Parts: sequence; structure tokens; C-alpha cells
Amino acid sequence: MIKNIAKNPTAKHNYTIIDTIEAGIVLTGTEIKSIRNGKVNLKDSYASIKDGEVYVHSMHISPYEQGNIFNKDPLRDRKLLLNKKEIYKLTGLVTQKGYSLVPISLYFKNSLVKVELGIAKGKKLYDKREDLKKRDSAMYIKKHMND
Repeated sequence: MIKNIAKNPTAKHNYTIIDTIEAGIVLTGTEIKSIRNGKVNLKDSYASIKDGEVYVHSMHISPYEQGNIFNKDPLRDRKLLLNKKEIYKLTGLVTQKGYSLVPISLYFKNSLVKVELGIAKGKKLYDKREDLKKRDSAMYIKKHMND
């Protein structure tokens, strides 16, 4: 059973998503409770590979109200759980071809929190404009087909 928690609204606007991969994430108890309350933001987050491990940066998880001393820094770097084979594949893509790792969504899978990590290539300004034109024309056609 999958339950969405948060999505990254700027990911598909700023990047062309080539492939996605599911990863677990290392969290503390108060962070899980805060996530269950929906207090998480992926907007400016990104992932990087350091020393053979993948970390997600700038993912904001608000402090839990009843957490007291157990609360962690809301913007701390969090380790992602992937197999070595997956990490090697990601390392090759990011270093050689110039792709980026972008968290697309955060969700519960059964009782575990998972991150959908996208292998992405940055869009140029003209690509963004082209996507907006396509979306607007599709909405216009859909609106006038119903009339």
C-alpha cells in the first residue's frame, strides 16, 4: 500500500526526468512523527553521492511539537539506502553524463518511508517555455472540445 506524503513541485518543471529509482531513507523517530503529520517540504532538495553513499540535502522536515530534545536539525543531510550496484550506476551517470539526482516524491510504502529519486537533466529556458505552450494548448483544446 502506497500513500503519498509530499511531491517536489519544481522537479518536472526544471528537469527532464530520465529514470527513477526508489530508495529508503534514514530518519529519527521525531522526524517520522513529523512526516506522518505532513510537515515535510521537498521544494529545493537535491541528492548527491559522497564517499560511496547517497545523501539528500535541503529536505525540510519541521521539528515535531512534542519532540523536545530529540528533535534534529530540519535541514540536515539524510542518508539514502541503496544497493552498491545502484550507487555505482548513479555515480557513473552523474559524473560522466552530467545528470543530477532530484527527489521527486516522498511516500509511505507499507510502514516505511521511501524517496522516489529521479535521474534528471536540467532544462534550458526555451525547453520550459515549450512545455508551457504545449500544456496551455492542450488545456485550450480540452476546454473547447467540451463546448
